[in-house]
Amino acid sequence: MNHFFAYINRTKYIRRWGLMRNTETETLSEHLYQSAVIAHALAVIENELFGGSLNPERLALSALYHDASEIITGDMPTPVKYYNDEIKEAYHKIEDETSEMLLSKLPEKLRPAYEGILTGCSMSEHERKIIKAADTLCAYIKCLEEKKAGNRDFDGAAASTEKKLDSFDLPSLDYFRKEFLGSYSLTIDEMR
Repeated sequence: MNHFFAYINRTKYIRRWGLMRNTETETLSEHLYQSAVIAHALAVIENELFGGSLNPERLALSALYHDASEIITGDMPTPVKYYNDEIKEAYHKIEDETSEMLLSKLPEKLRPAYEGILTGCSMSEHERKIIKAADTLCAYIKCLEEKKAGNRDFDGAAASTEKKLDSFDLPSLDYFRKEFLGSYSLTIDEMR
């Protein structure tokens, strides 16, 4: 019996933002879906508006699995994960080992099809940057949603995440922020 897909199915049980008071909980599966949508959008924007040659579907698929190791580790809070270089390095090692463990839950003949998307080993540095930008943008959107609901617990996270977004130097990310990000603070009636 192979357990890979049963493990992946458990993303719906992993809660994110554990150190914060949340007005709305966010699960890992919700985060992965949103990351995939945004990674795809960033790739399409780069290709269509900035002369890129990315494969949007490949980036969406990679984003869909980019935090799969959290099925085992849970969502490590950012202040802990990046507290110092030693902890950051140890956590990355745990993520790598967890990805390998998940791969081992597939039949051997299927592993090559999933290895690159689980480990990121087949992605270019630029593709990894797009995935990281999508991941960071999702975190920022979560902060906007919480702030919109009056939750000041996310003020600091919003400020530090926005600063991180500013540092990416990705025209597709800048375009997405300019053209689409404002809508996330609107009600459905305001978007009509």
